[in-house]
Amino acid sequence: MADPVSALAGSAVGVVGGGQLAMLLAAAARRLEVPLHIQTPSAQDPAAALATSVVLANLDDISATRELARRSGAITFENEWLDLPALAPLGFEGVVFLPSLEALSPLVCKRRQRQLLQGLGLPTPRWCELPTDGVLPADFAYPLMAKLASGGYDGKGTVVLGGPGELASLQARVPQGDWILEEMVPFELELSQLACRDRDGNLQCYPLVETHQHQQVCDWVLAPAHVPQAVQAYARNIAASLITAINYVGVLTIEFFYGPGGLQVNEIAPRTHNSGHLTIEASHTSQFEQQVRIVSGLPMGSVALRVPGALMVNLLGFESSANDYPSQREALAALPDASVHWYGKQGSNAGRKLGHITLLLSGASPQERALEAEQLLARVRSIWPLPGA
Repeated sequence: MADPVSALAGSAVGVVGGGQLAMLLAAAARRLEVPLHIQTPSAQDPAAALATSVVLANLDDISATRELARRSGAITFENEWLDLPALAPLGFEGVVFLPSLEALSPLVCKRRQRQLLQGLGLPTPRWCELPTDGVLPADFAYPLMAKLASGGYDGKGTVVLGGPGELASLQARVPQGDWILEEMVPFELELSQLACRDRDGNLQCYPLVETHQHQQVCDWVLAPAHVPQAVQAYARNIAASLITAINYVGVLTIEFFYGPGGLQVNEIAPRTHNSGHLTIEASHTSQFEQQVRIVSGLPMGSVALRVPGALMVNLLGFESSANDYPSQREALAALPDASVHWYGKQGSNAGRKLGHITLLLSGASPQERALEAEQLLARVRSIWPLPGA
């Protein structure tokens, strides 16, 4: 008798990870009737209930990833905290990773991201290694941003350095080779470009969006961004140049600073991204459906917005609690043209992403949409406060 899991392997998707991004991928896969299997350490992780099957194991368990590959036609990743050398033997065995391990290699480390961008001549803040002697290159001045090269997220692994004393303090408590320094970039807006490329090399870019941070965690996202057409075109060109150069297959996000120095790449996320959550309701094809389509071999869908605009607001934990916040979620869902996504995480603490709400905008002009978004954001805040507010 044929193995029922193996019989599906030609189109099935494997995901290493079981958090909210994997959960939203699993929801999209269900709508497409594509089997999706996950590798995650806990049966209570957000994606477990929606996945076709679960390989219960730590994310760095290579034997578990081999089992995930047995159930799947191709494997993708929920985040970029990967041990690529450990995964390489699976590639030699014929396991298909999308994006490939080779494409991920320059993206899983911020140092390598900067080196890649420099090599391609793409705009990015100036950077240097964390100096061993406390002496900065001659053309660097405080304040500076120190970044953990691998593993940092949502403000974790970043430190603003105001002077030599703070640099010395950082040097005393962190491993030398794990950190880089970047110049602080004055900017007017933070922007995000979501792009996707399929196995045949077809490439599409979603509309550029504006993002806003609270305590270095994404607070809200507005689509489309109100910036000149030339800026939108430049962002698309940067994304196309980068993705094509490394033969990337899948969904990828580039975060930008936009200000007096023009458009500069801040960070690259080789996966679906928080800034693309609003595509679930606002676009013809969500970023999650697009990733499932690409990995399973289906044709890509349209990346165009199906509405004039949208506002996405992250529901960040504002207290330490086991509360599931049913009354707040009900009040948020009652807002006009609102969709609430709750991740079902176990417990809340300040700044933790517990869910998000997307609100569709109807204004015909950027100014009308901006006012509409401002009013809706105030209503969300009256129900769900920011941490520390």
